[in-house]
Amino acid sequence: MIHPEQIKGFLFDYGGTIDSDGVHWSEVIWQAYRAEQMPVTKEAFRQAYVHGERTLGKYPLVQPHHTFSDMLLLKTDIQLEWLKANRFLPEDGVTPERKQRIAEYGYACAGRSAKAARPVLEALAERYPLALVSNFYGNIASVLKDFELDRFFPVIIESAVCGVRKPDPQIFRLGVEALHLTAGEVAVVGDSYDKDILPAASIGCLTIWLKNTGWEASTGDETAANKIISCFKELETIMNYEL
Repeated sequence: MIHPEQIKGFLFDYGGTIDSDGVHWSEVIWQAYRAEQMPVTKEAFRQAYVHGERTLGKYPLVQPHHTFSDMLLLKTDIQLEWLKANRFLPEDGVTPERKQRIAEYGYACAGRSAKAARPVLEALAERYPLALVSNFYGNIASVLKDFELDRFFPVIIESAVCGVRKPDPQIFRLGVEALHLTAGEVAVVGDSYDKDILPAASIGCLTIWLKNTGWEASTGDETAANKIISCFKELETIMNYEL
């Protein structure tokens, strides 16, 4: 339980929280594969997804000016080429048009989630300082601007820039310090129990877990979450003092 008067500021995760309403991005892209009728198993897709994330983490393929659309096209290209190279997809199953449609599906989903989140963030920003704490590729500022979310986050703590990645609690300490508050005055909102809620709670932050469809099924351990919500819009209850 959180008492609203405890909260003096917010730290938000981005990917999987603001841009997909708590649905892990692997699930969003998998739905794009299904819409495209890709002849590949989910197990093979998940391997391709992990390969893509590791590739983008290892090589500076994503540039600061890249929008979310640019980034999704890069991810899709890496995934499909891997699936083709490992014979999970035939040669003719990988085309530029297919890559584009999958990326466009994901971008449209992110656009809808960002649009739904915008009024909630606007209402919160009128009363609290907000900061973003995200594992991202160095282009989060371009992504926020593209989705008209940049004005809500004058402070951004991005892993590719600060050199610290979740679940290291230090990235949340940086966010708390940037807000000039104590950990106990800051509520952290994120979709990942392991990468957001546990490390934030370990340094004394208040925690709000956006629990939807994750990479893995929930283990049942929810003790580190002060509040659990199932959609981003539920944060409006904070404005009504219903936490």
